[in-house]
Order: sequence, then C-alpha cells, then structure tokens
Amino acid sequence: MIIYKTEAEVAKMKEAAMLVSKTLTEVAKVLKPGITTRQIDQLCADFIKQHHAVSSFLNYRGYPFTICSSVNDVVVHGFPNDTPLKNGDIVSIDMGVILDGWHGDHAYTFILGDAAPEVIELVKITKESLYKGIEKATVNNRIGDIAYAIQEHTEFKHGYGVVRELVGHGLGRSLHEDPQVPNYGKRGSGPKMKENLVLAIEPMINLGSKDVYTDDDGWTVRTRDGKPSVHFEHDVCIKRNQALILSDYSIIEAAEKANPHLNSSYY
Repeated sequence: MIIYKTEAEVAKMKEAAMLVSKTLTEVAKVLKPGITTRQIDQLCADFIKQHHAVSSFLNYRGYPFTICSSVNDVVVHGFPNDTPLKNGDIVSIDMGVILDGWHGDHAYTFILGDAAPEVIELVKITKESLYKGIEKATVNNRIGDIAYAIQEHTEFKHGYGVVRELVGHGLGRSLHEDPQVPNYGKRGSGPKMKENLVLAIEPMINLGSKDVYTDDDGWTVRTRDGKPSVHFEHDVCIKRNQALILSDYSIIEAAEKANPHLNSSYY
C-alpha cells in the first residue's frame, strides 16, 4: 500500500533526511587513507545519538551496524571493518536515522585520492543519473519514468551494469514502504505518482556487468566480475512541477571539497 504524507509529515521527514546529510558531512570531513570503516561507523553512531535520533539500520532484520560501508566492488550492505582504507578506494556510505518517528535514508560515494579515470567517470555518471531520475519524480509521472531515466543515462548511454536485484523504495514511518523504485524499466510503466509520496531513489551502478552475488555474511553484495560499483541516494518528495529533495548533498560536497584526501574533481 502506498502511503502519502501530509505537509507537516513531509516537514518532519525533511528533518530526518537532513540529519543523515549532516552525518554524511561529518564523514566527508574525516575520510582519508588509513581510516577504517569501523571508525566511521562509530563516528556516525555517536553523531546520531548526540542529535537525539536512532539508527534506522542497526538491528534492522539483524543488521549489526549503524552504517553500510561499501568499498570498491561492494555494491551495498558492506559491513564496517578494521581494514584501513587506501588511496584510490571508492567508498559508499549508506545510512538512515529515525527522528521523531520518521526515517531519513540516503547514501553518498566518496573517492579517496587518485582513483582510476574510468572509476571517477563511473562516480560522475551515477551521480548524474540520480538527478535524471529525480527530474521525473513529479505528479502524474510513473515509477517507470524514474527507472528509465536512470537506466538510459547509465546503461544505454555509457554501457554500465544496472543492478536488478536491489531497488529504491518508499520511505516514511517505515524504512521500506511501497512502491519499489527500480533503476531500470519502461517509461510509462508502474504506479502513477501523486503529491507527497516520499521516495528513496538510489541508483546502484556497476563499471562492468549488472551481475552481483551476496557474501556468506548474508548481507554484503558484490559485483560478480569484481569491478567497482557506485551508489548514490536521495530522499525525494513528489510535487507537481519539480520534486522536493529532502536531503542535501551541498553540505556534503562542501566538506568533500575542503578535504584534501578526497577527490571531487568530477563535478
């Protein structure tokens, strides 16, 4: 069942989404070669607690961490660990919070230092595809319009692999609500969108093939061919002429550009 929000509820959801953005901004300030994703997980857990919220992810269906930290060939749901990050790594941090009963949930992929040119291009195109999808997130368009816009920009134009097994979703008082939002599909297909539907739109795009597999931990999803994958995600509210983006990349990007260990040359 699709749940539409009131304007007051959308405002609450924006507060939750902004807390995620602020937490990812703190990550952008400290990311560098040598830091571990377990340290990042602790940083995020502390920041969320300081702001009187709780993690959406911790203990969700048994997930044991505050964030998902997906490095290089990990698509999503990577476990934080004690392996130091290194120059040239790409790392996606995906996280969610519950603030006053409402979820915020989004992700950002960072480049540490001197990644290969084809990897930097993958990050650039995936991020662009997120906004291509958001452009279609308006009243009377259909979910398939978002899906096709993302697929067209990544797979049809650039030959990347669009993951099929994992999709975006509705968001609200639950972390995952209807409808599902694939990153591939046909224009004009799927549910018609109405005002104040809130979606987490999240392209997951592979440098190589679309095929993935799950590690023995039951969570970590990797590319089958071992090539890098990139993940970006925004929280978006459907409006009549232009979608309202509830999350905010601008503060993350400002911290990213100020951090000499991060590569923001692609935008």
